[in-house]
Amino acid sequence: MQAPPSFRELTLAQFNDRLASPDPVPGGGSASAVAAALGASLVAMVATLTQGRPKYADHAELCSVAAPAANALADELLRLADEDAAAYAACAIALKLPRESFEDQELRERQIRESAQVAAEVPLKCVERCIDALGIAETLAGRSNKNAASDLRVASLLLEAAADGATANVLVNLPLIGTNEWTDATGVRVQELLQEGRRIASTVREIVGSGESRAPLEDVPAWPDPVSAR
Repeated sequence: MQAPPSFRELTLAQFNDRLASPDPVPGGGSASAVAAALGASLVAMVATLTQGRPKYADHAELCSVAAPAANALADELLRLADEDAAAYAACAIALKLPRESFEDQELRERQIRESAQVAAEVPLKCVERCIDALGIAETLAGRSNKNAASDLRVASLLLEAAADGATANVLVNLPLIGTNEWTDATGVRVQELLQEGRRIASTVREIVGSGESRAPLEDVPAWPDPVSAR
């Protein structure tokens, strides 16, 4: 069977049609990852629009690092959109396995636990990437092209909403796995990440709304490569 095309290969209209169809894939998880990718791309755009501008020369080093870091996050988030759809599909198949005999039931429960854990791990990664992108946005706020300040605000809104949606997808899969050390820790971690994301997003919007400029950073952050962090 031929694998379905990656969502990145679809036009925006095609993705929207797929999302609006009765097919459960793609769903909210993939939509959250795509929204986050759009937010990260906006962060990259703001950094790029700041580069080469004499007015923002003090922030040139920051933007030279922020732009590729945000672009890498956008690329990773599009990959996670595909992974989320695949994880959901696998979990849905496990839920439809027969359970007539004890052996059937045992196999079904094991498959559900294993597929549900993957279906929780993928959106957890999405939340983490949202926090990474928001961190770049917060660093750029007040240190980037003021003509693109509203784009940084939009990025914060998209990334916050995406983190919220991905968090919901983590939490909905935990009961299918059952209560154990991993599910307990994951439930706490994803809620903490969401709160952190909301805090950073709010900070971005406050700084953007103030219109104030911030002093250059003494040390430009070395944001991790999301690919090497897999």
